[in-house]
Amino acid sequence: MKLAGAEASRFLAKPDPSRAGLLIFGADAMRVALKRQEAIAALIGPQGEAEMRLTRIQAADLRKNAALLEDATRAIGFFPGPRVAFVEDATDGLTATLEIALKDWRTGDAQIVVTAGDLKPKSTLRTLFEKHLNATAIVLYDNPPTREEIESELAKAGLKQFASTAMADLTTLARELDPGDFRQTLEKIALYKYNDPTPLTPAEIHALAPATVEAEVDDLLAAVADQQPNLIGPLLRRLEGQGILPVTLCIGALRHFRSLHVAASDPGGVSAGILKARIFGPRRDAMQRQASAWGMEKLESALGLLVETDLTLRSTSRAPAMAVMERALIRLAMMKR
Repeated sequence: MKLAGAEASRFLAKPDPSRAGLLIFGADAMRVALKRQEAIAALIGPQGEAEMRLTRIQAADLRKNAALLEDATRAIGFFPGPRVAFVEDATDGLTATLEIALKDWRTGDAQIVVTAGDLKPKSTLRTLFEKHLNATAIVLYDNPPTREEIESELAKAGLKQFASTAMADLTTLARELDPGDFRQTLEKIALYKYNDPTPLTPAEIHALAPATVEAEVDDLLAAVADQQPNLIGPLLRRLEGQGILPVTLCIGALRHFRSLHVAASDPGGVSAGILKARIFGPRRDAMQRQASAWGMEKLESALGLLVETDLTLRSTSRAPAMAVMERALIRLAMMKR
């Protein structure tokens, strides 16, 4: 049986204990590891590993000794309860070994949980679990967590109350962070809100979210859009020191001012335009104010300047690229004057 998306999330949160095997695979190793931890914890409970009801088997060791998996599935533990035999980083080279283990599996044996990297559709290991009548294959795509998954993670941590706009901010944050960092951020938020009955707010999310290069780029673009040219130099030097390229800054500026232009040119007003531009999080109010202050015509001029700068950066010009970018940003910040 093959599962993906919401079905896969629900299965991993509560795996069927009657199934012999579970294969979790995907290109993102961190995402696979997190989902594997969730599934195993659901199968054997939080004390399962401490009670030695989890047997870990490296793929390299299993290739050398195929009997390791049979011993792990049939072994009787000292503590009562369900058991798991976990095979890590499997490849197609273990298909035959796992096929025998699944064929010989009987009720009461340890469940077989296998993780793997990105398996192609023709992979023999993937095909084995997808077509086996008593096994499940779950593919994890490189998509950010869904609203349902985020709410589930927060509920596990005891956090069920949040403001209406907070979930949109968390969804945006999930797209910016890798799965491990996002999970840690959710744990930090839950710890911060422990025994706090008030709803989670966007301001709290912003304060607890990890600082990223993207956030510093946003600070630079905010200084430009808010017409604060004195802040551009120091912010630019800091980003330059982190290895950010001028063309990357130009792309970010184009994206920022295009969003402002969408908001300013919307027939329903700036507020409606902000929603259409999909601007969420703590930047929303600031960008709404910027769009109102600039107006559609000035924003069109700003976009023209940025397109011209982008062409210069990608040309054979000998002008220092970062100096070209800095000059463009200062001109933007001074434009309304």
